[in-house]
Amino acid sequence: MGSKSGQLHIFFFPFMAQGHMIPAIDMAKLFAARGVKATFVTTPLNMPVVSKTFEKTKARGINIDIKIIKFPAVEAGLPEGCENIDSLNSSDMIPTFVLATSMLQQPLEELIQEYQPSCIVADMLFPWAVDVAAKFGIPRLEFYGTSFFSMSAGHCIRQYEPHKKVSSDSETFVIPNFPGEIKLTRMQLPDFTRQEVETDFSKFLKEASKSVLRSYGVVVNSFYELEPDYIDHYRNVLGRKAWHIGPVSLCNKDTKDKALRGKEASIDEHECLKWLATKKPNSVVFICFGSTSKFSDSQLMEIAMGLEASRQQFIWVVRKGKNEKAEEDWLPKEFEKRMEGKGLIIRGWAPQILILDHEAVGGFVTHCGWNSTLEGVTAGVPMVTWPVAAEQFYNEKLVTQVLKIGVSVGAQQWIRMVGDGIKREAIQKAVRQIMVGKEAEEMRGEAKVLGEMARRAVEEGGSSYSDLNALIEELKSHCP
Repeated sequence: MGSKSGQLHIFFFPFMAQGHMIPAIDMAKLFAARGVKATFVTTPLNMPVVSKTFEKTKARGINIDIKIIKFPAVEAGLPEGCENIDSLNSSDMIPTFVLATSMLQQPLEELIQEYQPSCIVADMLFPWAVDVAAKFGIPRLEFYGTSFFSMSAGHCIRQYEPHKKVSSDSETFVIPNFPGEIKLTRMQLPDFTRQEVETDFSKFLKEASKSVLRSYGVVVNSFYELEPDYIDHYRNVLGRKAWHIGPVSLCNKDTKDKALRGKEASIDEHECLKWLATKKPNSVVFICFGSTSKFSDSQLMEIAMGLEASRQQFIWVVRKGKNEKAEEDWLPKEFEKRMEGKGLIIRGWAPQILILDHEAVGGFVTHCGWNSTLEGVTAGVPMVTWPVAAEQFYNEKLVTQVLKIGVSVGAQQWIRMVGDGIKREAIQKAVRQIMVGKEAEEMRGEAKVLGEMARRAVEEGGSSYSDLNALIEELKSHCP
C-alpha cells in the first residue's frame, strides 16, 4: 500500500496499559526522529496521556499524529470508561479486558482504509492485527514488550513442558534447550501455562504466541550487549525475525521529557529532584512496583518495617487508593514522622526514569516488569527483584543469574496482581545487600558498565541504532 508521498508511514497501536503504551510512545518518537511518518492509535480516554507526551516532540519539529478509535467497554462487559488495564479494580477482570480488545479490529481496519499506512506495529496482545495487515497487504510488526530472554524462555516452556515432568509445584526444573541452565519452579509460571483445562483466555494467549509466526517480525525494547546469547537464540535457533531498538526510554533526553512519561506524576518533579539533591551519591534506594501490581495492607506494612530496619534512605512509590483514610493503617504509627528527611513516600505515579537517573539513587526494588528492569539497567543500579506476575519471574532470572546485578527478595508464587507475602526481615536483608558492602559495590560496578553499554547502543553506530536503521531500510524496500 505505502504512503502516497513515498515516505514510510507506520501506525503504532499498543495494548491499553501504561506498561505497553509508554515504550510504544517512545518507539514512535524514535521512528519519527529518523524521518518516518508516525501515527499513534489509541482510545479516547488514553488520548490525554499520549498527546501531552507528544507535545514536546512537536515543539522540536517532529510531528506524530494521533488517531482515536472507540473502545466499547460496556458492550464487552466492562465498567463504563474502562479503557486501560491499570484502571481495573480486580485482576479477575484482566481476561475480559484483553479478550474485549478484539472489538477494536473493525475500527482499526476503517482507519487503515482511510490513511493507508505502509506498516503497522501492533501489540502482541492483538493477534488479530496480523489478519488486518494481511487484508491491506502491509507488514505487521509485533511489539512484544519484554526481553529476548523472556520470549525465548516462554517458547521453550510451551514447547517442551518441563513443568509437567516435576513431582511438585516447588521442585525446580531447568528450561530445556535454552542457554544458561536457568532453573524455575511450576509456582513461578503464569497460571495460564500451568492450568490443564483450556479457557477462552488461555486459547487467546496461545493464539497470540502463534501470531508472531505470521507477522513480518518483532521489534524489541532491548540491546544486543545486554542479552547476546538470547538474541542469537531467538533469531538463529527459533528462527524468528527480530530487531532490538532499545532502550527506547533513552529518547527522553531532558528533565521535562522524563517527567512527562506516562500518567501525571503525583509529585512535582522539581520537589523530587530537590529532595534527591540533598543526598549523597548511591545513598537512596528506590522502591516501585509498576502500574498494575498491588499489595495488601499487611504487605505494605512489612515493606515499611523492612525499610526502616534497613536504615537506608528511600523513595517508595505506593499505588493510590489506600490513602483516603486519615489514618493509614498500612503504615506503622508515626512512620513518616520518624522517616522525615530520610524517606519519601509518593502516593500514586512517580517520574521513574527521572528518579533512577539521579546520582543519589544507588538501588532499585522492582517487580521486574520489563520496562522497569531495563530502566534499572540503563540507570546502572543494582536491583532487588520481587516478581509478581506476567513474565516477571523470567526477567528476575536474567537480572540475578545471567547479569548478576541483583538479588531476589524471595518471591516464589506467580499471582496475577497481588504480590507474594514477603516478610520484613527478607526485605531488610535484600535492600542492604544491594546498598551496603562489598557485594553491593561489585553489583553496582557491573550495573554501571551495562548502563554505559545501553547508552552507547542507541548512539550513532551503536547496536540498537544500527538495528533500527536496518529495519527502516528493509521496510522502505518492502513498501515502495
